[in-house]
Amino acid sequence: MEKVIHRAKDRGHANHGWLDAHHSFSFANYYNPEKTRFGLLRVLNDDVIQPGEGFGTHPHDNMEIVTIPLKGELAHKDSTGNKEVIHRNEVQIMSAGSGLTHSEFNNSNTDEVNLLQLWVFPKEKNIKPRYDQKEFDPSERINKIQTVVSPNDDKSLWINQDAYFSLTNPEKDNEVVYNINKNGNGVYVFVIGGKVEIDGDVLSGRDAMGIQNTDKVKLKAEENSEVLIIEVPLN
Repeated sequence: MEKVIHRAKDRGHANHGWLDAHHSFSFANYYNPEKTRFGLLRVLNDDVIQPGEGFGTHPHDNMEIVTIPLKGELAHKDSTGNKEVIHRNEVQIMSAGSGLTHSEFNNSNTDEVNLLQLWVFPKEKNIKPRYDQKEFDPSERINKIQTVVSPNDDKSLWINQDAYFSLTNPEKDNEVVYNINKNGNGVYVFVIGGKVEIDGDVLSGRDAMGIQNTDKVKLKAEENSEVLIIEVPLN
């Protein structure tokens, strides 16, 4: 097993007032040559958007974009006609494909929204743009793995890549095992909250670990935790 640890305190940070953003990888004005991506995972942004604020209409193409609200509600609107609100325990995916425009705003005028947004390079370029979102039962990830995005499982959201996104909420002193779906893929483990131990290293809230050259990853919770696991091709 090869691994690299990215501590929460070492992430890029930009506070624009309306937006407080932390970047796990180089993004916008944050550039770190050692943190440009993990395999085909290009972006992992941890955004807090103030009430009534958001990202105005802007373009994307040839990127798989996954959005996971952690708190509050996010309003989405795009040029393919989708107009939705995403809540906690829901996941959204957008295949930008040949190109589209969209906007994202805090749907509340009183409460912040906190979300994770992740970008993955696509397997096939210039496909027809595609949008989907789905609610997932949080009880189905207590002490087990819940896959929310995959290329081949009709219970999860489809992605145009050999990538898998999973959530798990291991309780204190419990261990969960993540099995790699495709030989040669790597895994990026992002601790949303709590504290977990992986291969002798302890990760706390917003810490992450990139892992490769293994067929499974064991996570032991030192306290009740919430974890996002992103499996992606390494090249």
